[in-house]
Amino acid sequence: MSHTGPDKLVYMANQIGKFFQAQGSETAVTGVYEHIRKFWDPRMRSQIYAHIDNGGAGLEPHVKTAIEKLKSAETAAK
Repeated sequence: MSHTGPDKLVYMANQIGKFFQAQGSETAVTGVYEHIRKFWDPRMRSQIYAHIDNGGAGLEPHVKTAIEKLKSAETAAK
């Protein structure tokens, strides 16, 4: 994926969140976290982190939480 804007990434992240949401909030956060960590390339993660830094508009609450946790984990690992 060469260039994906924040609107597309928000949509994609929320779609992932919808898949996991039926399993409960805590499981949804973990599912979104793991999916984005495993399957999104670093550029996509960087763009969604920047979107989070600008307020994270449009992200479902459990999706936003998952992305914030992933961002923190990646930052701590550096």
